[in-house]
Parts: sequence; structure tokens; C-alpha cells
Amino acid sequence: MTIILMRHGKPDHQTGGRCSAQALADWCEAYDLALVSDAPPERSINIARQASVVVCSPLPRARSSLTQLGLHPQEIDDLFSEVAIPLLRSDRVQLPTTLWLALLRLLWLCGYAGESESVLHARNRASLAADKLIAFSRHGTVLLLGHGIMNKLIARELRKRGWQAEKHASSRHWSSAIYHRPFI
Repeated sequence: MTIILMRHGKPDHQTGGRCSAQALADWCEAYDLALVSDAPPERSINIARQASVVVCSPLPRARSSLTQLGLHPQEIDDLFSEVAIPLLRSDRVQLPTTLWLALLRLLWLCGYAGESESVLHARNRASLAADKLIAFSRHGTVLLLGHGIMNKLIARELRKRGWQAEKHASSRHWSSAIYHRPFI
């Protein structure tokens, strides 16, 4: 039994410039609606084609990544959606978008969630997602086309359950992590 966690392709969305925290909220909303702008590398295509069960997040960048791979999901589930960036409501400070994203993700890891999902809730959701992927793996190799943070949280849950990593995921678009069930 094998589970493949693959990150979506590069979204068709610009990350440049400075903005306020309020403008970042609009940026995040547009990012969540973006499709992918690149084609998958041959390695990702070959890895994805090993799957007999394909599941994905409902976000357009995940779904359009599957389209780029020439695959159709058997299931689309919010359980696999990315963890949202916690937002601040302010126009006072202007920072580069990438700095905002890093700062707010760090705050999230430290416990600030604002109106977004908390770290604890995201970890619980990742645990449920891992359970679902393990159940699917009884029918063959599973491909989850998902997102960076949620895939890392799911990978952590798989390792807790004794699944062995053949390949760990990176933060790159189209990266994949491959896990095999424990033999015991």
C-alpha cells in the first residue's frame, strides 16, 4: 500500500509588491481562485500515473493540477484543503507580500489564528485526512493532489502511524512525498 502526497503546480497569481494586511486578504482570496500556470515535470507525471485512487482538494489550483496531469479525482474533499493564512485587519503597515505570508504563517504556528483555522484544528483535520487516505490505500496506490502545509501535516500523521517515507516532500510546486504502509 502506497500513499503519494503531491503539491499543486505553480498558481497563476503574482506575489510581488508591498501591501497592507487588508490588501493581503484580497490577495489570498484571489490566490485561492487561481489555476496553475505551469505544466508538471515528467517525474511528477510518472509518479502520479502510479495511482489507482486519486483524491484532491477542492481549491482550483489543486483541481487544475490534476487536469494538467490528465487525471480525474475519485473524490474531492475539503478535508484536504490548504490551511488558510490568518489575516489581520489593518491598513497601517505595508510589507512585501512574501514577508506578510511568512510572518503570518509563523504567527499561526505560534498559536495566532485570528478568524482562520487553528493549528490544533488543522492537525486534527490532517489526522482525519490520513485516516481517509489509509482507507483508500486498501484499494491500491493513492494520490492526493493537495497543498504544502496540509500535505506536511498529513505526512506527519502517516509517520505517527508507522508509514515509511520513500521520498519526503519539499515546498516546491509539483513536489511529492511517497509513503508505504508499515509491514508489521
